[in-house]
This record gives sequence, C-alpha cells and structure tokens, in this order.
Amino acid sequence: MSLTEPERRAVLLIAAVQFVNILDFIMVMPLGPDFAAALDVPASHVGYVGGSYTAAASVAGLLGSLFLDRFDRRSALAVAVGGLVMATALGGLAVNLETLLAARVLAGVFGGPAVALGTAIIADRVAPERRGRAMGIAMGSFSVAAVLGVPVGLELARLGSWRLPFFVVAALGVVVASAAMALLPPQRDHLEHGPGPDPFARLRSLLSRRAAWLAYGTAGLLQMQAFMIIPNISAYVQGNLGFPRGKLGLLYLIGGTLTFFGMRVAGRLSDRFGSATVTLANTALISVVVWAAFVDYQPWMPLLVLFPVFMVTNGMRIVANGAAFSKVPQPHERAGFMALVSAVQHIAAALGAFVSAYFLDTAPDGQLLNMASVATGAIALGLAVPPMMFALERAVRPAPAMPWQPPVE
Repeated sequence: MSLTEPERRAVLLIAAVQFVNILDFIMVMPLGPDFAAALDVPASHVGYVGGSYTAAASVAGLLGSLFLDRFDRRSALAVAVGGLVMATALGGLAVNLETLLAARVLAGVFGGPAVALGTAIIADRVAPERRGRAMGIAMGSFSVAAVLGVPVGLELARLGSWRLPFFVVAALGVVVASAAMALLPPQRDHLEHGPGPDPFARLRSLLSRRAAWLAYGTAGLLQMQAFMIIPNISAYVQGNLGFPRGKLGLLYLIGGTLTFFGMRVAGRLSDRFGSATVTLANTALISVVVWAAFVDYQPWMPLLVLFPVFMVTNGMRIVANGAAFSKVPQPHERAGFMALVSAVQHIAAALGAFVSAYFLDTAPDGQLLNMASVATGAIALGLAVPPMMFALERAVRPAPAMPWQPPVE
C-alpha cells in the first residue's frame, strides 16, 4: 500500500530535517584528514571527534527518554534543530582539537533528541503496515546526504577550507528547519493518552518488556559494528590503499546513490518479508565486504564497488531495524522509547569509534595500523544482530486490540 497524502507530507518534512541532522554528523568523518592536518590532530585520533558527538547524543537521549513525550513533538523538534544549527556553526570556528570536540559535544546534545523526535512523529502519523516504506523514505536522507552533501562538502573544503562545510550546513539547517516547522502540523495527539505523572514509572515500564531490551540490544550491536569502521574509512582508503583525495567525493557519491535506492527497497522488503529477514541478508553481505576491504584486501578488488556496497548494506539494516523498533512502544511513549534507542545507538557508536581509535595507530607514512584486527572484531559483533532481530519480531508479532487510526490533521 502507498502512503496517504498526509503521511507522505509528514514523512518528507521529517526527511528534510533529518537530512541536515545526518549531514552534520556524517560530513565530519570524511573531512577528518583535512581538519586533522589544519589543527595538528593525529589521523588515528579522528575517531574521537566522531565519538564525542555520539557520546553527547547518548546522554541527551537518556535524559530525553524521561520528558520528550510531555511536549508537542513539533515544538520539541524546533528546539533540537535550532541547537544543532548553532553547534554546527561553532564547529566551523574551532581553533584546536579541544574546541572542535566541545562543538561536536554540543551538536550531539541537540542532534540525538532530534532523531528520536523525527522517528516518533513518523510512527505517530503512519500506519504500522506502511512504516517500513515510510522509514525507507525518511532514512533515505542518509543516502541523500552522502550523495549530495558529503561530495559537496569535500569539494567546498578543497576549494575553501574545512571550515566552510560547517557554515554551509548551518545555513541550510536554518532554511530547512524553518520550512518544516511552518508546514508540519502540531503533534499533540500522544498527549491525549497522558504521559503520566512519573516519567521514571514510564521508563521502568519500558524496561520491563522483553521486546524493548531486544530492540536496545540490536540497535547497540549494529551501531558499534558500523562505527568501528565508518570513522576510519577516509583515512584508510587514502593512507593504506592509496585512493586519491580528489576522488574521495566520487566514492561517497556512488555509495550514497546506491544507499538511497537500497533503503527504499529495504522498507518495502521489510513490510513484505519482515525486518529480520532483510537484516539477515544484509548482515551476511556486509560481513563479506568488511573482510574483503579491511582484512584480506587484494589490489584487483575495486574500491568503488566495495565501499559503496558497505554503505548500502548498512543502510538497509538501519531501515529494517527502524521499522521493527516502531512497533514496540505505545503512542504516548514513542518519543521516550526512541530517545532511549537513540541513546543506546549513540553510546554504541561512541564505543565503537573509541575502541577503534584505541587500537589503531598511525605509521610514519600515514597508514592506519591494526585495521584488520578492528575489522575482524566488527564482523563478530555484527553476526549477533540477525538472531536478536528474529526474536524481536516474534516478541512484537501479536496484533493490537484496536485498529490503527490516523491522527487528526
């Protein structure tokens, strides 16, 4: 079934907001070698910059799980995006590693809740049988950011400096967020159920459910695996594999294009065959790709195929997981639940980035050392994801007692 017109409008508006949010996050990693050289940061420490964002977002998610369901979701989203825009602009003004880390921490404080609120709005406004498709569209903002944002950001950094992409993204955020806030209707339907006087009671209720723990565990394993790899791709392909800096944008362009279509396909497949089946297939493929690219790379292997396939398979798993997670909470606890999911994801991503940064070292010629060991550990973590997804699907399979009703516009 296709999305209804109100559903499509809400999904596209959230996708536009999330595009800026995601772009703010993912552009930092490809720019790593650029700002590392400018700020005299060792290449092996670039992961700390990405990890600082995710660590802050995890703390914000934990706190947000207690109170986000008490507010109109549109108003809360406006505050989150406004703070993210300010923090992004401050990142462009950093003068050393410490000030850059501080700006990324601030960005994480606002960026984490923005993800949870956007996902909750989609779950509120889209019927369960169409949420996989809706998640595929909204999460397609990740691939659009990779297709358009990352290559343009890399080119802006090449033509100007590494600071310029931060300022451009902040300006874009003002425009997109203003448009979304003007066109998105108020999101207060969940307040009719009453969030309850005690947010800790709601949190305890969530944590008492097996499905919630399976969702948190799955989200954590997937993100930790991904972020043991992602922050180091740019430095690895340039320093270890000799990939030219001038073609780095092409790598993300191809990967982002494939991911855009792959995530939409993943949403449809999740609605039809189930999220666990989609997760299993893509976990098998991403394990092969990580082994080939980081453990047993051979010169005949095309980098313009390996790394885009890594991006699309990871993106398809994200969509499948998002569709399954949306079925766990009740309407009045969705933002809190998704904030906690976001917190777990960011904690796991930070842990993955910090673990890789701890074990990696930089050789005098710029190569990353010990990458094969880090990649092997990432593969092992990823293999635990599909069994947990099958268990999660079994836990949320019972149909609701009452049919889903769309919110009133």
